[in-house]
Amino acid sequence: MISSNDFRPGVTIVLDGSVWRVVEFLHVKPGKGSAFVRTKLKNAQNGSVVERTFRAGETVPQANLEKSTMQHTYKDADDYVFMDMETYEESRLSANQIGDRVKYLKDGMEVNVVRWDEQVIEVELPNSVVLEVTQTDPGVKGDTATGGTKPATLETGAMVMVPLFITTGERIKIDTRNDSYQGRE
Repeated sequence: MISSNDFRPGVTIVLDGSVWRVVEFLHVKPGKGSAFVRTKLKNAQNGSVVERTFRAGETVPQANLEKSTMQHTYKDADDYVFMDMETYEESRLSANQIGDRVKYLKDGMEVNVVRWDEQVIEVELPNSVVLEVTQTDPGVKGDTATGGTKPATLETGAMVMVPLFITTGERIKIDTRNDSYQGRE
């Protein structure tokens, strides 16, 4: 159990049978009445965000999350097969369990799999990955005065916007948190 006075960004709690992560909190002490904690919570399973108010000192169950490092080994039909780096056991996860960041997943990549009660909550990819550009239109010199961007398809099938000077076959670094180009590799 955790007190609402101990809420901090990143703390995970269990409400209504779901895991919620504290995004923001504000401890309010009005002149009249008792203190309370106003929070913004994000559902770890589906990403929905709610605002909820707790009485100061109210206790709620804390979610005990288990994080393990796993390596993506291969894709089998609709499942992605991961190997636990400590026990060498294989686990199969669907694209729904991994989420929209599945587009950056390639064989041999190490990820952190977060579980709660043996249920996969999220798969954390590295903040940046290096991938090869498999298809992009050629940039024509003089297209823009200040530089522009064009779409590019990466080896994993992801589409990102890259500067005009990037050509097919180049290896580029991509930020997986916001799908942005970071530079050549």
